[in-house]
Amino acid sequence: MQFAKRLEPLQFNVFADMDRAKAQARAAGQNVIDLSLGSSDLPAAAHITDAIANSLSDTSTHGYLLFNGTKSFREAAAIWYEQKFGISVNPETEVLPLIGSQEGTAHLPLAVLNPGDFALLLDPGYPSHAGGVHLAGGQIYPMPILAENAFLPILEDIPTAVLAQSKMMVLSYPHNPTTAIAPLAFFEKAVAFCREHRLVLVHDFPYVDLVFNDSVGAEPPCPPSDIEENRKLMAPSIFQADREKSVAIEFFTLSKSYSMGGFRVGYAIGNSELIAALRQVKAAVDFNQYRGILNGAIAALTGPQDTVRSSVETFRKRRDAFVNALQGIGWQVPVPPATMYVWAKLPELWAQDSVKFCTQLVQSTGVAASPGAGFGKSGEGYVRFALVESPAILEAAVRKIAEFDN
Repeated sequence: MQFAKRLEPLQFNVFADMDRAKAQARAAGQNVIDLSLGSSDLPAAAHITDAIANSLSDTSTHGYLLFNGTKSFREAAAIWYEQKFGISVNPETEVLPLIGSQEGTAHLPLAVLNPGDFALLLDPGYPSHAGGVHLAGGQIYPMPILAENAFLPILEDIPTAVLAQSKMMVLSYPHNPTTAIAPLAFFEKAVAFCREHRLVLVHDFPYVDLVFNDSVGAEPPCPPSDIEENRKLMAPSIFQADREKSVAIEFFTLSKSYSMGGFRVGYAIGNSELIAALRQVKAAVDFNQYRGILNGAIAALTGPQDTVRSSVETFRKRRDAFVNALQGIGWQVPVPPATMYVWAKLPELWAQDSVKFCTQLVQSTGVAASPGAGFGKSGEGYVRFALVESPAILEAAVRKIAEFDN
């Protein structure tokens, strides 16, 4: 049986390899501590699951859900965004519900790229960003992001010939896997760059709330008089640099902030033409998810936010325990400013083979992590750990790593 050539670039998948390695470790009797997958182990709040549960007995929620039926969710998303960032959003033309933000980042290239066009992607970066470009028949220009540049791309290094064929740039900060936060000044530079070169600017923003700052996380919200000061301490939105929504679209998910990964709900906010184009692609692929799930998402966005702050504090404690333990065995690991990950530089022995390190680590100790090479060429020499276990288990994982590393 012959398949389309567009599948060829999708065949190399480090994470599928890691799944096989984990299965083999379990089959060999290892008790696997899985720090390889960024899926929160924390539960969704009761008011969210109650809203979903209460929808089940409402038979009007059992049918197809078309765009007009998502109005309440779109309005909730627009209000949430305006309250958080102080920028107005039109829920009719500037918001689109998604089955997770990954649907948006994977499908938008179909609306923007013609075969052969370039997309400018972060290297390392989230794998689905590349997958969507491949499916659209586009080419990828990887923008290396290195520790010495604060994990920000050097836009001036992009070749003129590549820019002439480019249609879109994809950013994502706070960044997976490096945990870096981009300052607003960089976003302002990126917006100006994209305007100059007529590029669509895509910002994937799943970790909007997972920032370890004293004014967010465990602390109560700032009083109204301090809202602007509070916004300066948050990870910026791309529309703080593109207030007219002239070139940008931003993707949000409820997977991280509200522990709703399995419910598959997210949304896009952005330029009305980009929203309309993505909506056209979406209409050809699916309707929307179950209305009850959107009812839960509305409850999440409009209800009490104390569970979000509690989740951030939980990940902060895990981060501190894990980083301290790694530093205690001699790993030089910076403290992540955001996300639910630790991006660690491998010891010299493994610096050129993160895949081998991770496969042998899980086989020998049961500790599973994600090899940096799986996120792009510039990720080689690193490993990503997801903070999805308690501090005690994370510290036990480090003890196993120490035994393996010695």
